[in-house]
Amino acid sequence: MAPLPFRDPGLPVEDRVTDLLGRLTDEEKVALLHQHQPAVPRLGLAGFHTGMEALHGVAWLGPATVFPQAIGLASSWDTGLVRRVGEATGVEARGFHHRDPVKHGLNVWAPVVNPLRDPRWGRNEEGYSEDPTLTAAMGTAYASGLRGDHPRFLRTAPTLKHFLGYNNEDDRCVTSSDLRPRVLHEYELPCFRGPVEAGAAVAVMPSYNLVNGRPAHLSPLLEQEVQTWSPDGVAVVSDAYAPSNVAGLQAYLPTQAEAHAALLHAGLHSFTDQDDDPTLLIESVTTAIKDGLLDQEVVDRAVGRVLALRFRLGEFDPPEDNPYAAITSDVIGTHGELALEAARQAVVLLRNESALPLTAGAALAVIGTHADTLFEDWYSGTLPYQVTVRRGLEEFAPVTFVEGVDRIALRAADGRYLGVRGGVVGLGERALFDRFDWGDGVWTLRDVGSRRFLGVAEDGSLVATAAMPGGWDVRELFEPRLTDAGVVLRNKVQETDTGPFEVERVVDGLAAAAEAAARADVAVLVLGNDPHVNGRETQDRTTLRLPSLDLVRAVREANPNTVLVLVSSYPYALDGEEEHLPAIVWTAHGGQEQGRAVAEALFGAYSPSGKLTQTWYRGDDDLPDIFDYDIIRAGSTYLYFTGEPLFPFGHGLSYTTFEYSALEWADGVARLSVTNTGAVAGAEVVQLYSSALDSRVRQPVRRLQSFDRVHLAPGETTVVELRADRLWHWDVITRRRVVEAGRYELCAGSSSRDIRARLVVDVPGERIGPRTGALPALDFDDCDGVRLVDDEVVFTRAGAWIAFHDVTPGSRSAPPGTRLSVDGTSVVLTAETAGVRVREVG
Repeated sequence: MAPLPFRDPGLPVEDRVTDLLGRLTDEEKVALLHQHQPAVPRLGLAGFHTGMEALHGVAWLGPATVFPQAIGLASSWDTGLVRRVGEATGVEARGFHHRDPVKHGLNVWAPVVNPLRDPRWGRNEEGYSEDPTLTAAMGTAYASGLRGDHPRFLRTAPTLKHFLGYNNEDDRCVTSSDLRPRVLHEYELPCFRGPVEAGAAVAVMPSYNLVNGRPAHLSPLLEQEVQTWSPDGVAVVSDAYAPSNVAGLQAYLPTQAEAHAALLHAGLHSFTDQDDDPTLLIESVTTAIKDGLLDQEVVDRAVGRVLALRFRLGEFDPPEDNPYAAITSDVIGTHGELALEAARQAVVLLRNESALPLTAGAALAVIGTHADTLFEDWYSGTLPYQVTVRRGLEEFAPVTFVEGVDRIALRAADGRYLGVRGGVVGLGERALFDRFDWGDGVWTLRDVGSRRFLGVAEDGSLVATAAMPGGWDVRELFEPRLTDAGVVLRNKVQETDTGPFEVERVVDGLAAAAEAAARADVAVLVLGNDPHVNGRETQDRTTLRLPSLDLVRAVREANPNTVLVLVSSYPYALDGEEEHLPAIVWTAHGGQEQGRAVAEALFGAYSPSGKLTQTWYRGDDDLPDIFDYDIIRAGSTYLYFTGEPLFPFGHGLSYTTFEYSALEWADGVARLSVTNTGAVAGAEVVQLYSSALDSRVRQPVRRLQSFDRVHLAPGETTVVELRADRLWHWDVITRRRVVEAGRYELCAGSSSRDIRARLVVDVPGERIGPRTGALPALDFDDCDGVRLVDDEVVFTRAGAWIAFHDVTPGSRSAPPGTRLSVDGTSVVLTAETAGVRVREVG
């Protein structure tokens, strides 16, 4: 008997999808809109599940190879490495799929390509860079590895997160990100467009927030932009619970039926909602069809898009045809060497006043919360083994370890102490707790005897069972509240109070750290964040300041030869302490091999070559409001920031030195030679930036064009060629990318501020005349006190204004509720009352 056409591997995918859709009932199609697609036994269809987390290794499924966080991978500036990490992750995803083909689906939800506009974003660790060019390059590399290079089959189906304008956690489901056309087309869209156009990513997930007043899941850009980037189309899968938010938290539409119809019309293909319960989806879509809000054709389109992924993953083909089908669970956790290589390349040497590399055998005081602990994050796998910094350093030198935290006892008013027995917490025998102060009034308390963290169970009782703080609701976080009767511990999740207690300090952490530092030849201070505390999904940071600066000060005062190692998901401000430290190293949380990589870097087993992918600001005052997405007007990111950073974008030192030749320019390519003039081998990331000298609009101070990572032996020279394909900006008059005719300064260097070679070139681009006719309100050049809603500008107060520059003089009238003023070629529209909405200035 001949196979059904949808099972014929000789037919095009489009024909096979059409045949399968024709065999499904309307009710079956509606059910297939849910993330948990049910089996259809009569057609031999198994169940299918969208969404395996695979941000830096496979997550949530148990032990697997854990690579550095995405921000750490990007710090390598090595697209080849990042692609290999993506490939290893994709292979292990196939291994989990082999273990359970339905539960462990192959639609992976990675990479995250939101540009890291603000370092206070709680999910900073998930992205790659504040620069769209670097973000797109890293996202393309990682997704390419996940996807594989087979012409017919996908290793996995990578999904880009989170489209669009998503860079804050506080109130994320109800806040709106204002993206005027230039910010949208120059900063946000390129991050997503690059991986899709390259064929690396095959799906996109919209974000929780609204954009210009409209839920991102209803964005017209899903059809107008995203679907135009790939000839094969792009599957659009929702974020968890986001579909029901449209008629729920966001109250954008009045009923779930209307919301679900609008979502399908907007181009959503798969609904991740209500966990594994499809009832809301089925009822809402069925009602929408019955009420005439939705045609079955729209449902078919959505279901067909996800079915196409299943075909490309090889589900309906003979296993012997698909090379990825032979991968078994034996591959899980087998990429330790690659994890070590990635951890090495993630190490960034921020400062070095001849303090590094260390001398083998030097007596070390290894101090800090991160010296003998590795941290997992919400989207990491379970570490199969752990090499801490302490363990790594012990391979090179004698080590004295001090954690540097206070050890305390908690005594109640009746004289009894808080005690722990078998994970149960109550008053009785005295327990000692190591107190970790994460700043912002948050403590975690680890029982010394069991090394388990104090927390609150769901019934409100105190327990000490967690090896580390974690989970979606982090129940191990306490806010100490000082009362007349003593300190009350308020749990941050349950909001229950325990106490009051008198806090008895048994060990002074600062004093112990200073004592150990004073006795050592070198103090290595290892500090950072816990990815589950004060900066994580659902919570933005309130400050850039490193919370443990008192420990930094105590240690470096006790031993001026102090090396600070920061392990964190984001940049820090150091309040001037950097001036007193001879060496500072940073790395993201680096997975199972982090400690070995850091230790080897400190002792010169290799020369660090990582480079920052974000600006490190000196303080909070350098940043605009976290909800201000207009980087052009706000002057944020290295692109527009004119202040003095703590460490600039692209910065990272080496144990060797590199000399750059003069730049040459021909046919859109900059050419120069780079020589290793030092005594050790090392890698340099050669970065090419541009500045538009004659532009009619405000352009970046400096903009990354391209980069190349080269490894050179001492005395070795190589020629580097770097393309300058991104001289364009989004022109609001012609509504397209435009390269203006004029002079451009090209700068090659070791960072965005460390420029080694410059060349001014004349580019024969276009000359755009001044604006004429009606002025679309969204196309303003500057503003104050306005919000964007769809195609309109909303003035939030009297006196709020928008300004247009380079405008042809002419007769224009002010829209109702506004007044118009003209100064030369500039037009300013000012609101006379709050709430005025303007679409255009005619």
